[in-house]
Amino acid sequence: MKTSIINLLAILTVITGSSLGREYHPDISTSSSPQGTNVFQPNAESIAQHYHFPDWYRDGKFGIFIHWGPASVPAHTAGWYARQMYDTNDPAYAYHVKTYGPVTTFGFKDFIPMFRAEKFNADEWMKLFREAGATYVVPVAEHHDGFALYNSTFNPWNAVKMGPKRDLIAELQSAAKKAGLHFGLSSHRAENCWFFNLGKKIPSDVRDGNYSLYGECIDEPDGESFSPEIVEHEGSNEHSRHNWLLHVYELVDQYHPELIFFDWTVGKKPFQPAFYQFMAYYYNCALDWKQDVVVNTKFGYPDNIQVTDIERGKSNTLRPYPWQTDTSVGKDFWFYMKDKDNDVKTPDHLIDDLVDIVSKNGNLLLNVGPRADGTISESQQAALKAIGQWLRINGEAIYGTRPWIVMGEGPTKGTSGMYSDGQSSNFTSQDIRFTRKGSHLYAIVLDRPDSVAVVKTLALGSPSAPQIKEVRMLGYDGVLNWKQTANGLEVQFPAPDQIKTQYAYVLKIN
Repeated sequence: MKTSIINLLAILTVITGSSLGREYHPDISTSSSPQGTNVFQPNAESIAQHYHFPDWYRDGKFGIFIHWGPASVPAHTAGWYARQMYDTNDPAYAYHVKTYGPVTTFGFKDFIPMFRAEKFNADEWMKLFREAGATYVVPVAEHHDGFALYNSTFNPWNAVKMGPKRDLIAELQSAAKKAGLHFGLSSHRAENCWFFNLGKKIPSDVRDGNYSLYGECIDEPDGESFSPEIVEHEGSNEHSRHNWLLHVYELVDQYHPELIFFDWTVGKKPFQPAFYQFMAYYYNCALDWKQDVVVNTKFGYPDNIQVTDIERGKSNTLRPYPWQTDTSVGKDFWFYMKDKDNDVKTPDHLIDDLVDIVSKNGNLLLNVGPRADGTISESQQAALKAIGQWLRINGEAIYGTRPWIVMGEGPTKGTSGMYSDGQSSNFTSQDIRFTRKGSHLYAIVLDRPDSVAVVKTLALGSPSAPQIKEVRMLGYDGVLNWKQTANGLEVQFPAPDQIKTQYAYVLKIN
């Protein structure tokens, strides 16, 4: 009976189109804004001509990503439980059958009533994120599993109609605004069309065509291939670009986000015409809002019209255009996992990554995975607070900075490329990263030297070395002993108990 009621609500919402409590019919045939602004056209040349990267984003450097939803209920498997529970060869399948019963009678949809968010307080979350030193917040508005945390006309499987019976995104946006944080959204709607396809291959509730939550169940994209009916540039059936554009236009029109993050499916070539239309629409709307905005994608688009994101990895070079790392405070999880609650990255790991990324013209978007009840685990909170404590002392070397002529020096390159950050890099006291702001250069030493730090790039007579007038250490109230020699800038480090910070040490050079 519970499942029948859930499905009935879904069908009624589709029929009435009233989850917003109003008629909403976006014109998805155009990239012009609702007010008629059409400065941006749906192609790379037009967007590059008019787009500029927002200062709030370039200055902010550090954001919080949030994965939360029905997958937080089983709290098992890093982020794809909804898919892996239908894979008979995956441990998640055996766990699910043992814990909840066969997937024919208890499918992913049945977690939705269990996702209640009864202890969720958006203001408390924002207080924590501010304490962590974050400047923007990006909750996942809809993950691959097709459940929307927002009030949707086009997706009846949403948190207002089911589960918490609350517009969680609206609450987060309101709290972020009060806390002075920039607010973005992540949409993984493009992944929903293939995410549950394994459930179609075995006896399961996915095979019941009444549940639109499970998408079209096409084969997962391989390389550049993609089922054309999902993204065809012309057509009006429910499997065309019409479906995807309705959802993303709705997010733009309803929430006016300052950033929209997308996963990798939108980079596929058959998807690109529709995605260029969306980008032009979003940028045109932002002109009407008088707001500077950001789009994040993984690949497929030029670096000068959106911010390229490297999932769980970093760049190994200083990039000319802003870029971003999205990763998680957990070594494995995106959504909360009960058995990985304490398996979080160390403050040293997270702070070194932040410094390394910023020195190369990047931002860090760091994920937290709240529990289903809306609380954030103590281990994740501790990691965030440690970053914030470091930033309160050393933040001037991060916020509002720009890259120097070189990103750094030292023997340790560190990890780079997607999915490379599971292990921390063993940086040494010879590994130094640079940022700059005004007349100041910041040399950030990633590990404490025994006594003297040597910044070789600043050797006397080096073409790249500025004339140094003063050297200070953030978090140290005394006067440093330093000298600029043919070997480099040599700085005598104070005793550990005289420095108010640890992990990475910032030399402020005038």
